[in-house]
Amino acid sequence: MVTRAATVARPVPADAASRAAWDVAATVTDPEVPVLTIEDLGVLRSVAVDDDGAVHVELTPTYSGCPAMDAMRDDVLLALTHAGYDRVDVRMVLAPAWTTDWMSDAGRDKLRAYGIAPPSGSAPVRDAGPIRVRLAVKCPRCGSLNTRELARFGSTSCKALFECRDCLEPFDSFKVL
Repeated sequence: MVTRAATVARPVPADAASRAAWDVAATVTDPEVPVLTIEDLGVLRSVAVDDDGAVHVELTPTYSGCPAMDAMRDDVLLALTHAGYDRVDVRMVLAPAWTTDWMSDAGRDKLRAYGIAPPSGSAPVRDAGPIRVRLAVKCPRCGSLNTRELARFGSTSCKALFECRDCLEPFDSFKVL
């Protein structure tokens, strides 16, 4: 069984006002995978309410060209505005780069239930050392490891298209980044 590094701690704010705004922003779903919230995905990086009541939100895209980020930004702005926040600033932050290690365990479970194989393992090590060997991707429908990659890119750039050789069903697999 492949084990992965513990999920990175959620950067949830400690103060009550910022936590309340975080809770609102955390309800926004990924427009490409609507079963995941931006909190599940690990894209929601920080929420802070300043002394004047303005809300500052930072999102980190799954990759720099992610087409869903504009929709996520607009959805966060809309959710917070509807919750009564008058001044909302949503920024895209590229550093540190997003990694699948930021995805919550609940998010991984939601992907599996939705029919998308969640990323397995941890983000690749970029330092010198052992070369990682790609392991089989488990079919989210029947659990078989008898699968094969059909296309490096699936329905979105962050997923690959696979086929299960046992149940013969195609499925997306979320890439480890």
